[in-house]
Amino acid sequence: MQLSKKSRYGLRALIDLASAPENQYVSLSNIAERGEIPAQFLEQVFASFRRAGLVKALKGPQGGYQLARNPKYITAAEVLEILEGSYRIADEDVSPESRCYAVSETIQDMLIGPVNQAMETILGKLTLADLQRSYQERATQSEDMYYI
Repeated sequence: MQLSKKSRYGLRALIDLASAPENQYVSLSNIAERGEIPAQFLEQVFASFRRAGLVKALKGPQGGYQLARNPKYITAAEVLEILEGSYRIADEDVSPESRCYAVSETIQDMLIGPVNQAMETILGKLTLADLQRSYQERATQSEDMYYI
């Protein structure tokens, strides 16, 4: 299982947006530059965010994007659902008449089900505000470091 570049870039861009001063619009070119994200790719990601109502846009010279809701109400699960559709491991579809039915059910019940439940729990509790706060702490720590 792997988190796609689309999801990684989307989360990176939203953390950047959450770090902007309140009520300030941020241009995609600035987000792309700071996050080292291809601008055209970011436009596609933000089109998904806009359709889902996660961000709002303002056109014009002072335009850009800002979050449509407080970051503490945006979960990682919601972001991944917007960008990926579903991040869960798919159930195996095996007929009860199949000789593999018992082993498939065992894998489903003991592996896939618990992993999906754990992801739901973690991603449903993790908010954009949590990610942004951790980013700010790390960025502050790296600014305080110096090398000889």
